[in-house]
Amino acid sequence: METSFKVLNMDETTVNEVKKLFDNSKKKSFAFDVLTITGGATFAQILTILLVPVLARLYQPENFGVWALYSSIVSIISVIICMRYEYSIMLPELDEDAINLLGVSFLAIGVVTILTLATIWFFKELIINILNSPQIGNYLWLVPPFVLVNGIFLALNGWNSRTKLFRRLSFSRISSSVSSTAVQIIVGTFKKNSPTGLIIGSFTGQSVATFILAGQIWRDDRNLIRKSLNWKKMYEVLKRYSKFPLVDSFSALMNSISWQLPAFLLSAFFSPTIVGFYSFGFRLIQMPMSLIGSSISQVFFQRASRALSRGTLSTLTENVFKVLVIIGMFPILVLTIVGSDVFTVIFGKVWAEAGVYTQILGFWAFVWFISSPLSGIYLVVEKYDFGFRYNFFNLITRFLSLIIGGLLGSARIALILFSISGIVVYGYLCLKMMSYSGVKISRALKIVFSNFILFVPAGIILVALKIRETNPILLVAFSGMVIGIYYLYILKTDTSVKKILKELRA
Repeated sequence: METSFKVLNMDETTVNEVKKLFDNSKKKSFAFDVLTITGGATFAQILTILLVPVLARLYQPENFGVWALYSSIVSIISVIICMRYEYSIMLPELDEDAINLLGVSFLAIGVVTILTLATIWFFKELIINILNSPQIGNYLWLVPPFVLVNGIFLALNGWNSRTKLFRRLSFSRISSSVSSTAVQIIVGTFKKNSPTGLIIGSFTGQSVATFILAGQIWRDDRNLIRKSLNWKKMYEVLKRYSKFPLVDSFSALMNSISWQLPAFLLSAFFSPTIVGFYSFGFRLIQMPMSLIGSSISQVFFQRASRALSRGTLSTLTENVFKVLVIIGMFPILVLTIVGSDVFTVIFGKVWAEAGVYTQILGFWAFVWFISSPLSGIYLVVEKYDFGFRYNFFNLITRFLSLIIGGLLGSARIALILFSISGIVVYGYLCLKMMSYSGVKISRALKIVFSNFILFVPAGIILVALKIRETNPILLVAFSGMVIGIYYLYILKTDTSVKKILKELRA
């Protein structure tokens, strides 16, 4: 479950601070804030997606597998690098307190980075053996600096979210994408069949993003930062928001581990090559969906608190849910039919297996897409224990599905079980959030069914073309045309879309 603010067991004072913050937020439209956040990120993602075919020809599946393992290690540590204090920066009424929480976050970053360095120093061989990847040992030394840079970025982004200067974030994302992809292509050109370029490129991109965001914040807020920071105040806010590291860190850590389990277990049971197929395929599904979903999640959480006090939470939730279904269902269902053909045509025959994996994971990715942005509802309605229970259940089901598939000796079976468990778990999350917000389950199912009906004619044609073994190039071209026609049809005929966008204005 990926929410923008996962905070469990907050006391009444903290809850009131959250509500006051959102009630006093700037009166801009939901759509405006989402577009502001996604503006730069959209350009960055489009650039990355356009250049993926180039990367697919410079690097082998095994290279992507090692990169995925490295990224998984970094991702897990990065979740707790600030001990979750980066989210507390949003809460205080006074900027002085928020600045000192930023200072606390930096202290946490230093401690966790040192512990990471020590762990890799003493347990490097054990990590290599568990992951069944000798190559990863050549890059473990880069983990501590990467988590350090990640932590600084997360802390600064917490302050940036408080100030609502989302353009800073957009610019840093664009710079990150350009620099990361450029380094990956340049290094990959001269050092083929090695994950070095992928890893160095991602580290470079994150470093550039962090440096740019830090520079902008220091330029605009350095006087406030210098004036506000002091050790006594940092100690006070550290104690006041101690439930972030004590409670939320463990829940967030479970969530992060559950997301990285496929890379670790697929590598342990099979090989980094299988991990490369999985990570490459899932990355291409996740990039556009995560871009839209995470941006909507961040803005939705801010709007939901105010909507609850006004008695309009159910309307807001239903409208956002409908937009997510309209955006995500049709293209994902198309991909579940023609995924292997898409990967063969665009990336080459070597990546056909990655296309099969996207077909297996497609519908689960859709269920995740429509549920994840809404998952902050349990915080808004003060059901704080839900997050811990859900993350634990999610971790266990993913672990069991991958272990069973691994013991059966089939990566495809492992991913099929993983996908089924994800559909069940995220489907439950979605329905529970709808229930918490006051939306009838029957209403949510009706929205899904009505959009599925729109897909049926195109789906029948695509299945027929697959059975007739139509030329993959023609099949992929037809699929792209069908998706384009669908979105044009929605824009021209679905009057509810305009109504939804109007109603989302605060």
